[in-house]
Amino acid sequence: MPSEKVLEEKKAQVAEVVDILKAAQTGVLVDYRGLNVAEDTELRAKLREENVKYFVIKNTLLRLAAKEAGLDALEDALHGPTAIAVSSEDAVAPAKVIADFAKKNDKLEIKTGFMDGAIMTLDEIKTLAATPNMDTLIAKMMGSLNSPISSLARLLAAIVDGGEEISDLIAKKAAEAAPAEETAEETAPAEEAKAEEAPAEQADAE
Repeated sequence: MPSEKVLEEKKAQVAEVVDILKAAQTGVLVDYRGLNVAEDTELRAKLREENVKYFVIKNTLLRLAAKEAGLDALEDALHGPTAIAVSSEDAVAPAKVIADFAKKNDKLEIKTGFMDGAIMTLDEIKTLAATPNMDTLIAKMMGSLNSPISSLARLLAAIVDGGEEISDLIAKKAAEAAPAEETAEETAPAEEAKAEEAPAEQADAE
Protein backbone atom coordinates (compact mmCIF):
# COMPACT_ATOMS: atom_id res chain seq x y z
CA MET A 1 0.00 0.00 0.00
CA PRO A 2 1.43 3.41 -0.98
CA SER A 3 2.62 5.57 1.87
CA GLU A 4 0.89 8.82 2.74
CA LYS A 5 3.84 10.76 1.29
CA VAL A 6 3.54 8.94 -2.05
CA LEU A 7 -0.20 9.58 -2.17
CA GLU A 8 0.31 13.28 -1.49
CA GLU A 9 2.91 13.46 -4.26
CA LYS A 10 0.51 11.82 -6.71
CA LYS A 11 -2.28 14.20 -5.70
CA ALA A 12 0.06 17.13 -6.31
CA GLN A 13 1.02 15.73 -9.73
CA VAL A 14 -2.61 15.25 -10.70
CA ALA A 15 -3.49 18.77 -9.56
CA GLU A 16 -0.65 20.19 -11.64
CA VAL A 17 -1.77 18.28 -14.74
CA VAL A 18 -5.38 19.41 -14.19
CA ASP A 19 -4.22 23.03 -14.24
CA ILE A 20 -2.23 22.40 -17.43
CA LEU A 21 -5.18 20.75 -19.18
CA LYS A 22 -7.61 23.49 -18.17
CA ALA A 23 -5.26 26.25 -19.33
CA ALA A 24 -4.43 24.57 -22.64
CA GLN A 25 -6.06 25.73 -25.85
CA THR A 26 -5.11 22.43 -27.48
CA GLY A 27 -3.33 19.22 -26.60
CA VAL A 28 -2.12 16.19 -28.54
CA LEU A 29 -1.45 12.77 -27.00
CA VAL A 30 1.16 10.51 -28.59
CA ASP A 31 2.75 7.10 -28.21
CA TYR A 32 6.47 7.84 -28.32
CA ARG A 33 7.95 4.39 -27.65
CA GLY A 34 9.30 3.92 -31.19
CA LEU A 35 11.54 6.99 -30.99
CA ASN A 36 15.21 6.69 -30.14
CA VAL A 37 16.99 9.19 -27.92
CA ALA A 38 18.10 11.40 -30.80
CA GLU A 39 14.61 11.53 -32.31
CA ASP A 40 12.99 12.23 -28.95
CA THR A 41 15.48 15.03 -28.34
CA GLU A 42 14.74 16.52 -31.77
CA LEU A 43 10.98 16.42 -31.17
CA ARG A 44 11.32 18.08 -27.78
CA ALA A 45 13.49 20.82 -29.29
CA LYS A 46 10.95 21.56 -32.03
CA LEU A 47 8.14 21.74 -29.51
CA ARG A 48 10.18 23.96 -27.21
CA GLU A 49 10.83 26.37 -30.10
CA GLU A 50 7.07 26.84 -30.41
CA ASN A 51 6.57 27.22 -26.64
CA VAL A 52 4.70 23.93 -26.46
CA LYS A 53 4.83 22.06 -23.15
CA TYR A 54 5.64 18.36 -23.63
CA PHE A 55 5.92 15.68 -21.00
CA VAL A 56 5.54 11.95 -20.43
CA ILE A 57 2.90 10.94 -17.93
CA LYS A 58 1.51 7.74 -16.46
CA ASN A 59 -1.91 6.83 -17.82
CA THR A 60 -3.33 6.43 -14.31
CA LEU A 61 -2.42 10.00 -13.39
CA LEU A 62 -3.58 11.44 -16.72
CA ARG A 63 -6.87 9.53 -16.42
CA LEU A 64 -7.55 11.15 -13.04
CA ALA A 65 -6.52 14.60 -14.25
CA ALA A 66 -8.54 14.32 -17.46
CA LYS A 67 -11.65 13.37 -15.53
CA GLU A 68 -11.27 16.35 -13.20
CA ALA A 69 -10.62 18.67 -16.16
CA GLY A 70 -13.75 17.49 -17.96
CA LEU A 71 -11.87 15.48 -20.60
CA ASP A 72 -13.12 12.03 -19.63
CA ALA A 73 -13.15 10.88 -23.28
CA LEU A 74 -9.34 10.90 -23.32
CA GLU A 75 -9.50 7.67 -21.34
CA ASP A 76 -10.16 5.67 -24.53
CA ALA A 77 -6.65 6.55 -25.76
CA LEU A 78 -4.85 5.89 -22.48
CA HIS A 79 -3.12 2.63 -23.25
CA GLY A 80 0.58 2.09 -23.81
CA PRO A 81 3.17 4.84 -23.19
CA THR A 82 1.70 8.33 -23.32
CA ALA A 83 3.23 11.76 -23.78
CA ILE A 84 1.26 14.95 -24.18
CA ALA A 85 2.00 18.21 -26.00
CA VAL A 86 -0.06 21.22 -24.92
CA SER A 87 -0.11 24.95 -25.51
CA SER A 88 -2.01 27.72 -23.77
CA GLU A 89 -0.78 30.35 -26.27
CA ASP A 90 -1.05 28.84 -29.75
CA ALA A 91 -3.97 26.57 -30.65
CA VAL A 92 -2.21 25.28 -33.77
CA ALA A 93 1.35 24.65 -32.59
CA PRO A 94 1.00 21.28 -30.78
CA ALA A 95 -0.86 19.64 -33.68
CA LYS A 96 1.39 21.21 -36.33
CA VAL A 97 4.71 20.21 -34.73
CA ILE A 98 3.54 16.70 -33.83
CA ALA A 99 1.92 16.03 -37.23
CA ASP A 100 4.91 17.38 -39.18
CA PHE A 101 7.30 15.28 -37.11
CA ALA A 102 5.13 12.16 -37.50
CA LYS A 103 5.27 12.50 -41.30
CA LYS A 104 9.03 11.94 -41.19
CA ASN A 105 9.02 9.60 -38.18
CA ASP A 106 6.21 7.07 -38.49
CA LYS A 107 7.29 5.54 -35.19
CA LEU A 108 5.56 8.46 -33.45
CA GLU A 109 1.88 7.55 -33.12
CA ILE A 110 -0.75 10.22 -32.59
CA LYS A 111 -3.39 8.88 -30.20
CA THR A 112 -5.89 11.67 -29.83
CA GLY A 113 -6.15 15.35 -28.98
CA PHE A 114 -8.43 18.00 -27.57
CA MET A 115 -9.25 21.64 -28.25
CA ASP A 116 -11.07 24.00 -25.91
CA GLY A 117 -12.33 21.07 -23.85
CA ALA A 118 -13.57 18.98 -26.80
CA ILE A 119 -11.94 15.76 -28.02
CA MET A 120 -10.53 15.83 -31.57
CA THR A 121 -10.39 12.96 -34.04
CA LEU A 122 -7.17 12.16 -35.91
CA ASP A 123 -8.59 13.82 -39.04
CA GLU A 124 -9.40 16.96 -37.05
CA ILE A 125 -5.87 17.01 -35.65
CA LYS A 126 -4.44 16.77 -39.18
CA THR A 127 -6.76 19.55 -40.36
CA LEU A 128 -5.69 21.74 -37.46
CA ALA A 129 -2.04 20.97 -38.23
CA ALA A 130 -2.54 22.29 -41.77
CA THR A 131 -3.89 25.60 -40.46
CA PRO A 132 -1.45 28.56 -40.49
CA ASN A 133 -0.36 29.59 -37.01
CA MET A 134 -1.21 32.97 -35.54
CA ASP A 135 2.03 34.66 -36.64
CA THR A 136 1.52 33.52 -40.24
CA LEU A 137 -2.11 34.66 -40.27
CA ILE A 138 -1.14 38.09 -38.93
CA ALA A 139 1.64 38.41 -41.51
CA LYS A 140 -0.75 37.57 -44.34
CA MET A 141 -3.35 39.99 -43.02
CA MET A 142 -0.85 42.82 -42.67
CA GLY A 143 0.51 42.16 -46.15
CA SER A 144 -2.93 42.75 -47.62
CA LEU A 145 -3.44 46.10 -45.95
CA ASN A 146 -2.50 49.43 -47.50
CA SER A 147 0.39 51.62 -46.44
CA PRO A 148 -1.40 53.99 -44.02
CA ILE A 149 -2.75 51.07 -42.00
CA SER A 150 0.64 49.39 -42.07
CA SER A 151 2.16 52.58 -40.69
CA LEU A 152 -0.41 52.54 -37.92
CA ALA A 153 0.50 48.93 -37.11
CA ARG A 154 4.19 49.85 -36.92
CA LEU A 155 3.30 52.76 -34.67
CA LEU A 156 1.34 50.50 -32.34
CA ALA A 157 4.17 47.94 -32.37
CA ALA A 158 6.59 50.68 -31.36
CA ILE A 159 4.36 51.54 -28.42
CA VAL A 160 4.20 47.91 -27.29
CA ASP A 161 7.82 46.92 -27.94
CA GLY A 162 9.56 50.15 -27.14
CA GLY A 163 7.45 51.23 -24.23
CA GLU A 164 7.04 54.71 -25.71
CA GLU A 165 4.19 56.94 -24.64
CA ILE A 166 1.57 57.76 -27.28
CA SER A 167 2.11 61.48 -26.67
CA ASP A 168 5.83 61.13 -27.43
CA LEU A 169 5.14 59.30 -30.68
CA ILE A 170 2.56 61.88 -31.73
CA ALA A 171 5.14 64.60 -31.07
CA LYS A 172 7.67 62.75 -33.23
CA LYS A 173 5.14 62.39 -36.05
CA ALA A 174 4.32 66.09 -35.80
CA ALA A 175 8.02 67.00 -35.96
CA GLU A 176 8.45 64.81 -39.04
CA ALA A 177 5.48 66.45 -40.74
CA ALA A 178 6.55 70.03 -39.85
CA PRO A 179 9.25 70.48 -42.55
CA ALA A 180 6.78 69.45 -45.23
CA GLU A 181 4.19 71.94 -43.96
CA GLU A 182 6.77 74.74 -43.79
CA THR A 183 7.83 74.04 -47.36
CA ALA A 184 4.22 74.21 -48.48
CA GLU A 185 3.75 77.55 -46.69
CA GLU A 186 6.92 79.00 -48.25
CA THR A 187 5.88 77.87 -51.72
CA ALA A 188 2.40 79.37 -51.51
CA PRO A 189 3.50 83.08 -51.17
CA ALA A 190 5.99 82.66 -53.98
CA GLU A 191 3.26 81.34 -56.28
CA GLU A 192 0.96 84.21 -55.25
CA ALA A 193 3.71 86.75 -56.06
CA LYS A 194 4.16 85.26 -59.51
CA ALA A 195 0.42 85.47 -60.09
CA GLU A 196 0.41 89.18 -59.16
CA GLU A 197 3.40 89.94 -61.39
CA ALA A 198 1.86 88.27 -64.41
CA PRO A 199 -0.64 91.08 -65.31
CA ALA A 200 2.14 93.69 -65.12
CA GLU A 201 4.33 91.66 -67.44
CA GLN A 202 1.43 91.32 -69.87
CA ALA A 203 0.80 95.13 -69.77
CA ASP A 204 4.44 95.83 -70.61
CA ALA A 205 4.20 93.44 -73.51
CA GLU A 206 1.23 95.36 -74.88
